[in-house]
Amino acid sequence: MIQENFQKIRNQIDVKALQVDRDPDSIKLVVVTKGHPMESVRQVIEAGAEMLGENYVEEAIEKMDSISGSGGIEWHMIGHIQSRKARPVCERFDIIHSLDSLKLARRLDRFAAQNDRVVPVLLECNVSGEASKYGWPAWSDRQFDQIVPIIEQLIACPNLELRGLMTMPPFSSDPETSRPYFQRLRSLRQYLRDRFAESSWDDLSMGMSQDYLVAVEEGATYLRIGTAIMGQRPA
Repeated sequence: MIQENFQKIRNQIDVKALQVDRDPDSIKLVVVTKGHPMESVRQVIEAGAEMLGENYVEEAIEKMDSISGSGGIEWHMIGHIQSRKARPVCERFDIIHSLDSLKLARRLDRFAAQNDRVVPVLLECNVSGEASKYGWPAWSDRQFDQIVPIIEQLIACPNLELRGLMTMPPFSSDPETSRPYFQRLRSLRQYLRDRFAESSWDDLSMGMSQDYLVAVEEGATYLRIGTAIMGQRPA
């Protein structure tokens, strides 16, 4: 079932991309495997998954070690990172979607330097204003200017490579309700691109199981899809 789900969703993404004049290869599918057993993880890798997303460091490292023979898998940190977990995140993950504070950025930069790495990062932005969401405030155009000095400090971190932005809209069973939040993230991306042309703002990590096709229409380059592929997480 997992393999069928993966192929079905990858096909839907490719079809939607072509409908909106996008290159399907520009849209990367990150399968969210948090909370799922190793057997399920192996099944989705066999189906063709090349990028796996995890929220919790210890759980992710167990999985990495268990499938260390599966070459070519990229591990994506997509959850909130506690400062004390910055070191293992720098050591084990290929890219971070959830950079949400300067304090964390400085710790990641330091540990990345110790590991002789430049770590790709996406900046998590709160475009909904929900108190439960992490990320830099960006639910109003008036807040965009406030992000500028933060970006200046992030650019000064030599071992972090800015790649773009990430967000998570409010949950809804109606995919259309996510569209304005995706559009806001894209607007912020353009605002930052105009002011910091020396950095890369190519990536937008947005869209999950309930709204990934709308995210494709709105320019997502990373889709973080769990339940629609892996099924419900075991209790």
